[in-house]
Amino acid sequence: MGLSPLQMDSYLLSALEEDINGEDVTTQSVVSPTDFGEVKLLCKEDGVLAGIDVFQRVFTLFDSRTTFKMHFQDGDPICKGDCIGMVYGSIQTLLSAERVALNFLQRMSGIATYTRSMVEELEGSVTQIVDTRKTTPNLRIFEKYAVRVGGGKNHRYNLTDGVLLKDNHIGAAGSVKNAIEMARNYAPFVRKIEIEVENLEMVKEALEAKADIIMLDNMTVPEIQEALELIQGKALVELSGNISKENISQYKDLGADCISMGALTHSAPILDFSLKELRKSDEIKR
Repeated sequence: MGLSPLQMDSYLLSALEEDINGEDVTTQSVVSPTDFGEVKLLCKEDGVLAGIDVFQRVFTLFDSRTTFKMHFQDGDPICKGDCIGMVYGSIQTLLSAERVALNFLQRMSGIATYTRSMVEELEGSVTQIVDTRKTTPNLRIFEKYAVRVGGGKNHRYNLTDGVLLKDNHIGAAGSVKNAIEMARNYAPFVRKIEIEVENLEMVKEALEAKADIIMLDNMTVPEIQEALELIQGKALVELSGNISKENISQYKDLGADCISMGALTHSAPILDFSLKELRKSDEIKR
């Protein structure tokens, strides 16, 4: 389930270049290149760990000699005060790569923690939580991975990944029926056709055109119940729009296949970590 260097290195290097486009003036003014040390990675809040491989990769891209001893892995519940692990290496590296590494770890762990809380809200239900494309530009690969770590599922990764006909696509095509037929004629046969609908008449039209997935967007619970009666398993059903932690229990037992939530990635607070208790050592640890 993890991310490979091939997937993530270009994004991590870009983040490092954003933070250090010349030199780390502060660190290089007080630390010798020959100084080696170790530092603790500490958790400052309860949550779910995600992105530990990404955290480590930031340091090794900066300096391949950096080593680690980690006590937790992605998906583990962690508590305030836990020592997640140790980082060993050049002190210049430990200080210069620290913020970028922590930024990724905090963001990803925050998403995993928030997603886990949504999954727990739906415990015992047939309905799954899925994410959306409402991600931070250039961080999608990390944010969608964090959703999976938290127990959620990924919707399409990008616009090439699947067909999702929304209100403006329907407007451009002229009708629900036209949009579905045009998509089916154009898209490869292996692609499922999903369409967003806002009322029962659109549900009926989507069923007649044999949509594979019907997204019930911003519909009330009674409207969803009526729509599910019409659909009766003829298509997969996704619920979306104005669903939050505060009201998700209303949708738990309706029988939909999934609930998509942009909030998983656009509104999850970070989970706070810090690197503390840095101390010198005689040589880099292998």
